[in-house]
Amino acid sequence: MNSLLPNPQTPKHSLIMKTANSPTSSIRRARARDPGHPMTTTPGDEPHMDDLELANDRPALPRGVMLNAYPRSLGQNGLAETVAILKRPEFKDAFSLFYILPTLFHTDLDRGFSVIDYDLNEDLVSPGDLRELSELGMGIKLDLVLNHLSVRSHQFRDLLQNGDASPYRDFFIDWDLFWKDHGRPGEDGHIVPGQRHLEKLFMRKPGLPLMKLRFPDGSTRAYWNTFYQKVEFSEITAADFESIRGIKPEEAEAIARRVKILVKEKDCLESVDMKEFAEHGPEVRRILCRKREFLGQMDLNARSEMVWDFYDKTLEKLGGYGANIVRLDAFAYLHKEPGRTNFFNRPGTWDYLRRLCSLARERGAVVIPEIHAEYGTGIHEEISREGYPTYDFFLPGLLIDALDRGDNRALVRWISEIQAKGLVTINMLGCHDGIPLLDLKGKQIDGAYRPGLLDDELIEAAMERIVARGGRTKNLYDAEGKKVDYYQVNATYFSALGEDEQKLLLARAIQMFMPGLPQVWYLDLFAGTNDYEAADQEVAGRHKEINRTDLSLADIESGLQRQVVLNQLKLIRLRNTSPAFEGELQIVESPRQLLHLVWQSPAGNARLRANLKTHAFTVSHGHGADEEILLSF
Repeated sequence: MNSLLPNPQTPKHSLIMKTANSPTSSIRRARARDPGHPMTTTPGDEPHMDDLELANDRPALPRGVMLNAYPRSLGQNGLAETVAILKRPEFKDAFSLFYILPTLFHTDLDRGFSVIDYDLNEDLVSPGDLRELSELGMGIKLDLVLNHLSVRSHQFRDLLQNGDASPYRDFFIDWDLFWKDHGRPGEDGHIVPGQRHLEKLFMRKPGLPLMKLRFPDGSTRAYWNTFYQKVEFSEITAADFESIRGIKPEEAEAIARRVKILVKEKDCLESVDMKEFAEHGPEVRRILCRKREFLGQMDLNARSEMVWDFYDKTLEKLGGYGANIVRLDAFAYLHKEPGRTNFFNRPGTWDYLRRLCSLARERGAVVIPEIHAEYGTGIHEEISREGYPTYDFFLPGLLIDALDRGDNRALVRWISEIQAKGLVTINMLGCHDGIPLLDLKGKQIDGAYRPGLLDDELIEAAMERIVARGGRTKNLYDAEGKKVDYYQVNATYFSALGEDEQKLLLARAIQMFMPGLPQVWYLDLFAGTNDYEAADQEVAGRHKEINRTDLSLADIESGLQRQVVLNQLKLIRLRNTSPAFEGELQIVESPRQLLHLVWQSPAGNARLRANLKTHAFTVSHGHGADEEILLSF
């Protein structure tokens, strides 16, 4: 496939972790003694040669600061307006990378993460917009949503239309076929896995992760559906039923009224009992099937080579758009096997990831596996040992805790761990998702408890503070639909900090001094507040909209007059351009209420001194003892 764009500009420098206590290799690796357990490395073990070769062959993570937004987040009318905004003098030298969220493609549910196809959404993006980003010297990061495709995808529509005759019959996961020898039929005829299997299923919504569908031959089948699903009907009227032989107009009216009630009461059409319509029942059902539309994210069958061919062609397409970083969304749910968890099971997950990495490497792209898991699982370390960058989902909660309590200990411990273990990270404050406080928790593994970065009481207290400041929560469920835990709390980062501009500035300053690649959510940059009207709509997933407000050109113009925005841009510009951050990071020992971080290189120094209780801080920059104060509050 010919690229739509010229080759992206080679980044000024690549992210090679070079901190005071770490090696200068980009990613330090060690093979686990048991690949099924994240915490069983053997002291003194050397990486296998094939692992070293794989790590060395991977493109390095680019340096700089990364903007994160939807195509219409800045300007509301698509990526062209965003590009024009990035050309303004206020943004000069601020960003080297742009993570464009997947409404860039043709999508439906979940704000882009239910992909219909990976062609450009012509309503929001043009090839010319992407060329202009490349001409600005900006690298591009895009998503490959590994686990699922929309029911509106060509592949799933073909399956619904042609059933077993479809070439895509094995492209998605037939629930009953998957569990054939591992459960019994339930009341609806679909297999319910045995209890030992149910206990291992990781649920993102109430009930079993499946969607029931009616096929042309009249059979009902269930397909694996981990995330969102929704069924909609176009308007049902008496006219829909007047074509039934022997039906009078008043009978058609009565059927329409009754059907509306039944469809509303039942969770799906298959649960509606048509016997009350006597001999007309089958025809009534057929009419309703024609008026029904499914929405959902259907899990892909990664055992099918056709799926891998789809991944390969998609990576080629993303490369054509100029992507030099590919985020692997929901990768931990991809590998499924009876008797194992459906979340990050091993070694299958690693086998899939290595194969994906090989495909991306052929196109010069870095892959970043995205996963949320408790600190106590050690999965972030395992990802690093396997040679991949890892998302620092711990930093957002650690900063809220440190700034609310005026205590540096948990934060300093985490920075020290990044250094000591040579972790290559991508960090952030807010993002398109929630604030992942539960990622800070400990975990019981094989009878041993590994503590979290914060005690449970501190995590719960932070959650309560954010909710008291207007946040919303998202839950996790068991197979019976019972809530088992919070998943995340949703709020803008500014609102989570109590809408305190000084705290937001200090949080941004600390982020810019952290090891790793900083990613900046557009709404945090403009000190956006919670959007309650959007969050409180009775639509699945709307709680996340609290932190996704699209900014008009007037909003942006107004924002660029605010010091909290301009001062953040100063901090971002420093991180993006200063050679100090190519050097070594020193954590200067300080009392618990203070934080003192220094980056040093032969070409320059950058220093942050902060009081976590009063939130006063200074940032200075220069050479040797000759440092100039950039910001002081």
